[in-house]
Amino acid sequence: MKKIAMFTMGTRGDVQPYIILSAELKRAGYDVTLGSHPYWRNLVEGAGIRFEPIGPDIDIEKEAAIIRGKNSNPVLSMLRLMNFVFKIIQNSTAEIYDVCKGKDLIVVSHSQMGATEAEAQGIPTINVTLQKEMIAEKLKPQTFRDKLIGGIIGGQAAKPYNKIRKVYGLTPVKSSDEIISRRLNLVPISRHVLKRNPYWEDHHVLTGYWYEEEEDYIPDEKLANFLADGEKPILLALGAMSFEEKSDKAKLDMFVRAFERAGCRAIIQGFQKTLKSYELPETMISCGSVPHSYLFRHCLFVIHHCGFGTSAATMIYGIPSIPAPHVLDQMGFAAQLYDAGVATKPIESKKLSEETIFGAISEMKNRYEEKKRNAELISAKIKEEGGVKEAVRLIEKAMET
Repeated sequence: MKKIAMFTMGTRGDVQPYIILSAELKRAGYDVTLGSHPYWRNLVEGAGIRFEPIGPDIDIEKEAAIIRGKNSNPVLSMLRLMNFVFKIIQNSTAEIYDVCKGKDLIVVSHSQMGATEAEAQGIPTINVTLQKEMIAEKLKPQTFRDKLIGGIIGGQAAKPYNKIRKVYGLTPVKSSDEIISRRLNLVPISRHVLKRNPYWEDHHVLTGYWYEEEEDYIPDEKLANFLADGEKPILLALGAMSFEEKSDKAKLDMFVRAFERAGCRAIIQGFQKTLKSYELPETMISCGSVPHSYLFRHCLFVIHHCGFGTSAATMIYGIPSIPAPHVLDQMGFAAQLYDAGVATKPIESKKLSEETIFGAISEMKNRYEEKKRNAELISAKIKEEGGVKEAVRLIEKAMET
């Protein structure tokens, strides 16, 4: 039995795609190990995947919330969060190296975890990239200015990886692009949402989204009764962006007042600290972790932070959305949704207010039928792609070469 390992760091949205890929590889007969923060052990093992703890036992979503809370600028916020994660990766290289031992393939995640450790042991790799901006346009004619700017940015991006390469006596790289596998780079986005960049090299492949089949989920009595008691509600699901370092009543107030003003029922996920002492109107309830495959089918539309996983899920399950991105990569996913005709114009985090939320809800109501139809059409096409099965097929083909 061939042995495969992969590693990922970050919030749940950074882990979920690799759980889905691991499960499909396991079904295809591979021995799969997924390494991540000890915090995600239950999530990974709950999916039936072998787990290896990597790095310190910290509440990564809380740490991310603290970093974001100190930086209103989305670019700075993302850079500081990346630096935080890179430091963990750098300090965890010995653990990663040990997990790589004896493996036949390392699947390298978007953070490049495992790439250097695999190279040091002569183990083949394939890559996964969630953000199209991270893929170099190698086939694009380059001016001198392009080469100069690219060299400066590439050199900065390569610094944390070169620190790890030095540990194993490997030659420094000039750009993080040099670390990406030349064998295969999987991009788990639908071609119906993202047009393939003509300047990408052939080994960068759009597979379609990776998702789990819809499960037979039974909601608790509170949620079941609420859903049965009136019109379809709005879902507020800001993911890790609603994980609070401390109570954030002012932010929740904005959404609650906008929902009341728009005459909408609503389900609220997150804001757990605030909700401990917060009385919601009868037209709204809070709920914990509920599968997207269930909740999205029962809601009118979703207001979300545009993390990779939630953005994909809105299109997989055919629900329109109001994007409220907070950091740089989320802005890219928000633009994809808007361009696909399944979302309103994104609300910038610095412009988030009762007025902008109400305005976005009004825009959604005015064009709801169109956006719902677009979302359902894209959903049908995505399900025909069979993204995760295509990814496994490509991995098997790559392992043969």
